[in-house]
Amino acid sequence: MHVVTLPEIGTFDAWRDTARGLLCAGVPPEDIAWHRGTTEADLFGGSGGPLPRGDGEVTVPKGFVSLVRDVVWHRDPERFARAYTLLWRLQRNRRLLDDRGDPLVDRLQSMAKEVRRDKHKMTAFVRFRDIGQPDAARRSFAAWFEPSHFTLEPTTPFFAKRFGDMDWIIQTPDLTATFEDGKVRFSDGVAKPPVPEDATEELWRTYFRSIFNPARLKVKAMQAEMPKKYWKNMPEAALIPELIAGAQARAAEMAAAAPTLAPARAGRITERFDMDHAERPPVDDRDSYLRELAGCRRCPLWENATQAVPGEGPLDAELMIVGEQPGDQEDLAGRPFVGPAGQLFDEAAEQAGLDRRRAFITNAVKHFKFTPRGKRRIHQSPNSSEISHCRWWLDAERTLVQPKLILGMGGTALESLTGDRKGILKRRGQVEHLSDGTPMFVTVHPSYILRLPDRGLRDEETARFREDLRGALDWLRAA
Repeated sequence: MHVVTLPEIGTFDAWRDTARGLLCAGVPPEDIAWHRGTTEADLFGGSGGPLPRGDGEVTVPKGFVSLVRDVVWHRDPERFARAYTLLWRLQRNRRLLDDRGDPLVDRLQSMAKEVRRDKHKMTAFVRFRDIGQPDAARRSFAAWFEPSHFTLEPTTPFFAKRFGDMDWIIQTPDLTATFEDGKVRFSDGVAKPPVPEDATEELWRTYFRSIFNPARLKVKAMQAEMPKKYWKNMPEAALIPELIAGAQARAAEMAAAAPTLAPARAGRITERFDMDHAERPPVDDRDSYLRELAGCRRCPLWENATQAVPGEGPLDAELMIVGEQPGDQEDLAGRPFVGPAGQLFDEAAEQAGLDRRRAFITNAVKHFKFTPRGKRRIHQSPNSSEISHCRWWLDAERTLVQPKLILGMGGTALESLTGDRKGILKRRGQVEHLSDGTPMFVTVHPSYILRLPDRGLRDEETARFREDLRGALDWLRAA
């Protein structure tokens, strides 16, 4: 039996170097007794001679090092032996780490999780007290903590980074970390020392009292996150019994008080309300319309879009064509119907005898809505709220143009113009009258045709779309 005694400081590095040498020497796990420091007694004794050490390269699967780097700080006395056994078995089964049904892998994963949780608790629940002199060059603080595992050393870099502008000492029963002038040193653990109270005690209590929400109190959940074992070293914990006892009464007082909204949410709602009820700016000419549209903030779509895309065409056009919203190319160009759907429309319109230059063509929504996917921007359909907010601009365009006929293309256009997009295929080819009496010819949007996967069906729908455009022109000529 070979006995390995690892140091209490730098334990992981020592275990890694020793395990590598023993593995290369072919020493099986059952021939090694692992210990850390002098406090972990050797129950079976052993040769205390030099350890065998082989040379060679040891490779391990991804994840093994990070797993053991946590496991070695667990308080389980078998942690080093378990880690070495896993290392031994990995040389024969490289995919062993992926097998969570393996008892050894499962146990080590659980141990690592417990250590990580203990490290998190230390970063959250260490409470420093001021122990420095008023005239000292650097402030000095001290803290006492009782971790469940040997987590002070691996957690020290966090405190050194967070509190690098002051000197501090963290004492635990196992180890003491001292940070002075930017350097860390470790020494033996101590019994709990008398730690003086200072002004930060009251600050902690004030902070905890301010964030305590009696209406959302769940005692078991709170104790799971803040276990009672840490309370004795946390000044604010003294308030917990009192706050729990009064939570019900305080929650009742809050419910009886006038309803309030969170300031940010209330602000957004108020802003939206004001915009919906604001007096419309003068848009009785195209320049003022374009100026106002460029500054549109009526819904969040403006935030990611390149620009608002207004309609274009003669203001005395008899035909207004309303599509859905700008696409990727329209957003960049600032013009409607210049992308693939616009090209399909232009081709069908030319074949149907519709001169685009004599129509006013626009969209129901003026900003491009999309989801980024790599370098691409994937079109997203506007929702009812966005359509509703943008109807203001479409109505302004209708006022400017006053067309004899509107060609509504697609569900978004129908919802904006009529408030109802249902049954578009049944309504297709028909003329409906809007609330102000303006006639509207219903058809599909060219993007619908482009999304059809079957080439034959796409050709058929293109032909029907072309006939719809002819139908709209025929209606307009007969009006």
